[in-house]
Amino acid sequence: MENNIIVENAKLHNLKNISLSIPKNQLVVFTGLSGSGKSTLVFDTIHKEGQRQYLESLGRVTDDLIKPAVDRIRGLSPSISLDQHLTNRSPRSTVGTATEVFTYLRVLFARVGHRPCPHCGADVPPPYEHYQEKDWQPEENENEWDENDRLITCSNCGFHLPELGMADFSFNKPAGACSTCTGIGEVFTARQDKLINLEKCILEEDAIWGWDIHMVKHHQKTLNACAKHYGFNFDPRIAIGLQPQFIQDLLFFGVESEAFKAQFPGIEMPVYAYQGHFEGVATNLLRRYAEHVHDSEYREKLEELMRTQTCPDCGGSRLKKASRLVSVCGKGIVEVSRMQLTQLLDWIKDLHHSISGGEQEIITVIAIDLQERLQRLVDVGVGYLTLERATPSLSGGEAQRLRLASLLGSGLTGVLYVLDEPTIGLHPRDTQRLLGFLEKLRDLGNTVLVIEHDPEVLKRADYLVDIGPGAGKHGGMVMAAGTPTEVINTPDSITGGYLSGRLQVKSTGNKRSPNGKEIQIIGACENNLKNLDIQIPLGRLVAVTGVSGSGKSSLIFDILDRAAQLRFHRSETKVGKHAQILGWQYLDKVITVDQTSIGRVPRSNAATYTETFNAIREVFAATSAAKQRRLKPGHFSFNTPGGRCERCKGSGTMTVKMHFLPDLAVRCPACKGSRYKADVLAVTYRGKSISQVLEMTIAEALELFHDLPAATERLALLVEVGLGYLQLGQPATTLSGGEAQRVKLARELSRKATGKTLFLLDEPSTGLHMDDTARLIRLLQRLVDSGNSVVVVEHNLDIIRCADWVIDLGPEGGDVGGYLVAQGAPEEISKVEESYTGQFLR
Repeated sequence: MENNIIVENAKLHNLKNISLSIPKNQLVVFTGLSGSGKSTLVFDTIHKEGQRQYLESLGRVTDDLIKPAVDRIRGLSPSISLDQHLTNRSPRSTVGTATEVFTYLRVLFARVGHRPCPHCGADVPPPYEHYQEKDWQPEENENEWDENDRLITCSNCGFHLPELGMADFSFNKPAGACSTCTGIGEVFTARQDKLINLEKCILEEDAIWGWDIHMVKHHQKTLNACAKHYGFNFDPRIAIGLQPQFIQDLLFFGVESEAFKAQFPGIEMPVYAYQGHFEGVATNLLRRYAEHVHDSEYREKLEELMRTQTCPDCGGSRLKKASRLVSVCGKGIVEVSRMQLTQLLDWIKDLHHSISGGEQEIITVIAIDLQERLQRLVDVGVGYLTLERATPSLSGGEAQRLRLASLLGSGLTGVLYVLDEPTIGLHPRDTQRLLGFLEKLRDLGNTVLVIEHDPEVLKRADYLVDIGPGAGKHGGMVMAAGTPTEVINTPDSITGGYLSGRLQVKSTGNKRSPNGKEIQIIGACENNLKNLDIQIPLGRLVAVTGVSGSGKSSLIFDILDRAAQLRFHRSETKVGKHAQILGWQYLDKVITVDQTSIGRVPRSNAATYTETFNAIREVFAATSAAKQRRLKPGHFSFNTPGGRCERCKGSGTMTVKMHFLPDLAVRCPACKGSRYKADVLAVTYRGKSISQVLEMTIAEALELFHDLPAATERLALLVEVGLGYLQLGQPATTLSGGEAQRVKLARELSRKATGKTLFLLDEPSTGLHMDDTARLIRLLQRLVDSGNSVVVVEHNLDIIRCADWVIDLGPEGGDVGGYLVAQGAPEEISKVEESYTGQFLR
């Protein structure tokens, strides 16, 4: 039996025939500059080959499952990967459902929950005597007990009411979901300002969204018939905003709306359009959105015309009223779901002391499993989350740690685990706890491969592999491999240089002096913030720090960012709770650069997002070969019909359903992954087709288009933020949160600076090697030197040390967080005993 994983001549992408022996049953950390080839080696080569070998053993391999570009890999185990990409973006998925903790809570409330009698209000206890002989593990068939076939009786008034089962506490089942929002917790409403221009009359083409001249004529006939049917005057030449309110209601909501029907009581509604049945612009939009449930690209376009709001019936809880009224020890399932996981763990532990008799016997078994699951979640550093938190709102690091907690609970051994930067989003204090968790996974008899940049993780590795020396074509080699001490003593290893202290991320020297200008946030009390008054100095680099859940994002993004969007862009996003914000006169723009995806569909990429691809398509369309074929810039787009391959709709890949495994994306058999039709591919610019350009790295594209100003400015900025290694056409869905953030930063930097701009950045160091972090710091300092202000929410100690001012929140997360622990220069923070950040700055 092999004691090592033997990789022979890996040459995928930029890997330069890497041969490597990786010890099994150890914690092995791969590091190196961004784009050096770490992910290519670990995920695209080792993990993919492990997956392929496993499927081959099951007889599931087809020609579409291509072997990675490696001669051979020996000693592989079945491989499980945990990357930073959210695999479940369903709005129905929550932390509770993803971890199955909510499933156990549903058992708990169904079996020992008390509820008020709907007739007299008296307490109705659970009929737990029915279930004392049952196995309390959640079952796949949740209705096997046929609870709803039984009635229970109120001992006070004799009223009979149906017994509630697990399904009644699930917002993903009709039995438990709120009927208004169908278990989503939010409802979509159309935005009138996006759909109708009140200053224009309906005869104008751009007065109503989606109406061209032909649609205008069609709907005008319907509206005229409607006016005749109901007996009112309608003049289409009058501006919409000057029409009577009931006509505006008609245009927006249609003849079936309550507001319009109230204007004409007793008149029967027309059935057909020619009779005057007008659907309404908003009603039509919502119907089309519901009809295209499987077309995410189309729905994404429609969502730009809509807003979400909390469901007015269930208050965002997702559940029907009867289920919300059930309580255990005085707490309903909604209240419990809104507890932080650390609080929920304490509540579960206390249940034994709060309940007696038959109920305690039932609770004991459920509580043991719940405690184990919750403790694992707290151990991986997500104890500040709540069960009701929607999984699409999680960061990549948070989603990965949720899955990591589930893995340890599985008890599997002999498995190869592959993780991508699990410390992302963690304060240095919490990193130690996560490391212990990874070591437990190793001690079960598994091999744990981790891509990481955190110095503490690198030093704790059993085996460390440094890939480099640079990014892209300048990387792809093993610079050092061995114990951390051996890597530190390797002169050619940049990582070893930083770990030893030979290389350092240097501060810029003297801190900037205050200029008297500041933004004041007064009475900040969103989420767990404790009515804070915060001063953010302008014209400086400010770091906002604190452990996970301490209130950093609530302060900067929920309050400051949303207030800025409201002030400068009239955004209707709800602003976090605060009294007032002063100092807006010093700013003319606030730019927020977070880690949300730059697109939810694979067709979006760095080139399209930064609008670089527009200039590139123009160049191809201007070639003589394109003119001979009468090809326009649109033909070189893979997002619209014309020049793209229609088999794969320009994506270059097809999805293969793997049933019990994740879906696989395989190369399109029609275009062979090129995305385009043959006549478009025949057009070249400096020897490269449009498909070959999309396969180039950003750095290579910069060389190819060096004399094209419209493209080089944006490409140079992408290189400057450390993304020169990315493929120009790499799908947005494959970018990490840190990479997506740096793409956004490059786009914002390409816009004309005013010197009165405030940049808000969410952990910009995510995914960066120590050497890349030094480059990022120089970029941030340059932004400030240009007169701008930069606020970073950060855990990276190198960036914090280089800040002019630090605002440290805490001391803990959740309810015991939300206080201002310290503020001042980094040197001052390091002297504050109560500050965890200060302790690590020493």
